[in-house]
Amino acid sequence: MSQKAPKLPNRQTPFSEAFVSFIATDWEPYPSDLPAPLPASAHTAPRRDAMSAAFPGERLVIPAGNLVVRSNDCDYGFRPHSAFAHLTGLGTDREPDAVLVLEPHAAAGDQPAGHDATLYFKPRAPRTDPEFYADPRYGEMWVGQRESCEEMSALTRLPTRPISELPGALADHIDTVPTRLVRDVDVSLTALLDSLRQEATGEVDRDADEELRTALSELRLVKDAFEIDELQAACDATAVGFAAVAADLPTAVEKGRGERWCEGVFELHARHLGNGVGYGSICASGDHANTLHWIRNDGGLRPGDLILLDMGVEVDSLYTADVTRTLPVDGTFTDPQRMVYEAVLVAQQAGMEAARSGARFQDVHEAAIRVVATYLREWGILPVTVEESLDPVTGGQHRRWMVHGTSHHLGMDVHDCAQARQEFYREGILRPGMVITVEPGIYFKSTDLLVPPELRGIGVRIEDDIVITDGAPRLLSGSLPRTPDDVEAWLAAQRA
Repeated sequence: MSQKAPKLPNRQTPFSEAFVSFIATDWEPYPSDLPAPLPASAHTAPRRDAMSAAFPGERLVIPAGNLVVRSNDCDYGFRPHSAFAHLTGLGTDREPDAVLVLEPHAAAGDQPAGHDATLYFKPRAPRTDPEFYADPRYGEMWVGQRESCEEMSALTRLPTRPISELPGALADHIDTVPTRLVRDVDVSLTALLDSLRQEATGEVDRDADEELRTALSELRLVKDAFEIDELQAACDATAVGFAAVAADLPTAVEKGRGERWCEGVFELHARHLGNGVGYGSICASGDHANTLHWIRNDGGLRPGDLILLDMGVEVDSLYTADVTRTLPVDGTFTDPQRMVYEAVLVAQQAGMEAARSGARFQDVHEAAIRVVATYLREWGILPVTVEESLDPVTGGQHRRWMVHGTSHHLGMDVHDCAQARQEFYREGILRPGMVITVEPGIYFKSTDLLVPPELRGIGVRIEDDIVITDGAPRLLSGSLPRTPDDVEAWLAAQRA
């Protein structure tokens, strides 16, 4: 019996019955050998155990997310939700529409109460299925060979089931098993589970869902050894990308629209050495450096100006670096530029010295910003005393020239653990294994009449990634120069 050809988009040529019969014939069998486990998968079980202990007897649903349309029938590149990747070990562009379910089980014999993890995903269709040749989103002829359930289990060390079975699994005992969901990562899944819960229990406890999201975020506050190694690899790759940009600064000046040139050079290396960039690169020359999140990157580079480069490589496991260097375009700082740069460097060093286990997270910012305020006062820019400006209630004048914080957690997200409770984040205590940035800056907009003319248009930020230890922090991004003399010597070496 011939197979009926599928309904197609209006721009796609219909498939004849002859083609439908022919396309499934004479292919080599799929490999019988199973793939090696993903490196990250060796470290995910303790993370799932931690979530099991936090929510005993409850079903936990963690989606990867969906493909998102960029325009018409073209999707953005897929990147899984960080909580999903953290618990499954799946990185790069895996696995759209997949869902991890932690199903509670009662104690039985020698087995204590806990959870069984199952990964639901869309396995490859057989070559006799229209998906194989006609589906531009999932078809093997369009996007490549997908895994079978057995292959995905080998990669993740998890039991797997087809995503088509997920609705039934979620409906099972929905009236008696409390179910939590990471909401709105997968819109259709959120609607389905809300409907099931509403019908079964008469309510949808969004607060409970939010507690799950928070717990998953807080789970990443302290990194294990594997995560720190991945972050080191991300920083090492980032240093290679920075060096390539530095070497090509003369070309960026010559070609015009040099911010885009710098962005492109770095992203070439990020894509080659890792999964890509961990966030939109900031390549901000001249006064653009004083726009904190300048990602338009459409300006030219001029000799005599600085360029602020805030960039990071995301490795295949999705851990990202976050590094900023402010470089003189022609290789040499002017005296005013060097003065501002050295002040920021002293502030950064003060922040690093405050980053000790047992200290408050906020201590890092307070140490750095005190230095910034002191320099601003010495230069005659800050209109009040340092202490008056640092008063959290009546002060804050220094924030005109550094409005952002000095640190954030770093990991799978560039601003990692963002859903953690304030008492564990901003008001939290630093512990060994936490990875944070230290990134003070001073920003003098060209239109700021409180700033001496020779300093207007100068923006400087220096950012590094550190691991909190039992002693001095470990500098992950230390292969890139920090002092102005070292920066100048490094720039000369890149161009030699």
